[in-house]
Order: sequence, then structure tokens, then C-alpha cells
Amino acid sequence: MPIDPYILLLLGTVGLAALFPARGAAADVASGASTAAIAFLFFLYGARLSTREALDGLKHWRLHVTVLACTFVIFPLLGLAARGLVPVFLTHPLYQGLLFLTLVPSTIQSSIAFTSIARGNVPAAICAGSFSSLVGIVITPLLAAAVLGSSAGGFSADSLVQIVLQLLVPFLAGQLLRRWIGGFVARHKKVLGLVDRGSILLVVYTAFSEGMVQGIWHQVSPIRLGGLLVVEAVLLAVMLTLTWYGGKALRFNREDRIAIQFAGSKKSLASGLPMASVLFGAHASLAVLPLMLFHQMQLMVCAVIAKRRSHDPRQEAEEAAEVTASAPAAPSRTAVGTGSRPR
Repeated sequence: MPIDPYILLLLGTVGLAALFPARGAAADVASGASTAAIAFLFFLYGARLSTREALDGLKHWRLHVTVLACTFVIFPLLGLAARGLVPVFLTHPLYQGLLFLTLVPSTIQSSIAFTSIARGNVPAAICAGSFSSLVGIVITPLLAAAVLGSSAGGFSADSLVQIVLQLLVPFLAGQLLRRWIGGFVARHKKVLGLVDRGSILLVVYTAFSEGMVQGIWHQVSPIRLGGLLVVEAVLLAVMLTLTWYGGKALRFNREDRIAIQFAGSKKSLASGLPMASVLFGAHASLAVLPLMLFHQMQLMVCAVIAKRRSHDPRQEAEEAAEVTASAPAAPSRTAVGTGSRPR
């Protein structure tokens, strides 16, 4: 079960913020840089998303509706149900972070990667992840307003406007300019990917620095963190089970069910962190902690599931049967003996 090296960088950034938090003028500079980094991050998202691929993906609308329902309906309902675990397993701030986790969109890269490994419907996973990220820019703040309200720390009506200006407007700008910059973005994918990750690290540093200055980390104990991990493990297990057997109940084929399971059971760290910094302000560090832990957990578990799905004997038998059925009939002995050619 692999440990994502990026998680180690995130943890290192958290440690740096704990030891050397930004204060005073340095905090203002870090906050301004973080805001600019988030806007640029979503500008790149818009520049990368192919409008043609998105429109082509609409043909498989049942699958995409299923993934969106898992991401923005079932997940939040499970998050609301977890309210009964406060204060036995979770403190109220950790529960707020867990609830926010259930509201963010699905991933794109890891959903595609695991679907490919498991030999599922990769084009569907690409479109499902893209649709989820796009819809999440609007839906996640609205859901946060509905289920979190003023308890989200710095959340208010102004936060919705800030989300639109900081996330949605740059995304739309990237879409509009994609015609001219799309080729450049595709050619420099690796370099810009480093910019993506560097932007998120800056957001994490800023959020956790504010948390250290506010002293909110005194609210977390090892026992509470252990309880959070148990709750998240149960949440992931429930979603993996629902997406797999729910897809079967809805009569999706095996390839589509794989895409539904991996796209419908995951949450995006890249989208969630910037949104949390806007919605929660100084309380963002506790809000993103459940998301960071869930991100690593989903990668480890889904890596194992994808590998096992790729060696599913039933799938291999089905593929062998398809190859046999599609193979041309061999020429008869009579045709070979007489020198005649099969027509």
C-alpha cells in the first residue's frame, strides 16, 4: 500500500508551519501569495479541461449522474449522520472538518489512474472527475452554506462572493483562453503540475500558520485523531461498497462500475484545500486535517482494490470469451486439401 510522497511534503509543510508560523507582515504576504496561487491553480484547471471531451462525455449521462449523486448527495448525508459521534469520537471542530470533507468534489488524476489499472472505463472516469470538479466549484460552497452555516468559522455570504471571484472566475478565464494556451499547458504539463502542488503547499502553510497563531491545535489530542481515523475508514468502506454494488443494481457493466467506484468514493485534496482556506479562514487548519487523512487513506485502499480488480479471473474469462467470439472462423480441412480459398 503506497504512501503518496506528496503527503510527506504536506506533513513537512505542516511541521514547518508549527515551528515557524507566519506572523504579522509575513502572514499578510503569505495570505496574499496564497490567494494568488489559488486563483492561478483554478485558471490552470480551466485551461486543461477539454470542452470537447466534456461534451462527448455527456453521452454517458447515467454514469455521471450516479457519480455526482454519490459525491454531493450520499457523501453529505453520511457526513450529517456522523453528527451523532460528537463528542464521543469527534470534537465539534473535527466533525466540522469531516462534514466539509463530504462536500468537496471527486478527484480527477487518481480516479483515472485507478480505473486504468483495474481495466475500467477510463474515458468515463476522465469525464466524471472533470464534471465533479467543475460542479463542485459552485455546489460545495452552497452545500457548506446549507449544512455548516456560520459555524464554519469565517463562512458568510461574502465567502460565496470570494469563492466566485477566486475560483470560478479564474476557471472560466482558463476555459476562454484554452484555445490559445491549451497547447502550451499540455506541452508543459509536468512543470505546471509542480506549480499546482507548490500552490497547495503554500495554502497549507498559510492555513496552519493561522491555526498556530490562533492556538486551535490545543483542541486536538492523539485519542481524537485515532477516533477520526476510525470514522473515516468506515466512511470510505461504506462508499466503496455502495458505489460497487449500487452500480450493479443500476445495471452498469463491469467497466462502468469500476469508474463509478473510483470516481464516486474519493474526495479531492487539490480542490478542497483552497476552498477550505476561503470558507474557514483561521480555522482552516482543523477543517482540512480530515481531508488530508482521508486523501492518503483512499489512495492506499484504492491502490489495493485496483490491483485486485486487474487480476479478477471473471474479467479475464469474459475477455477471453470476447476474443474467441470475435476471431474469424478457421478454414475447413476440405478447403485446405483442395487448395480452395475460404470466401
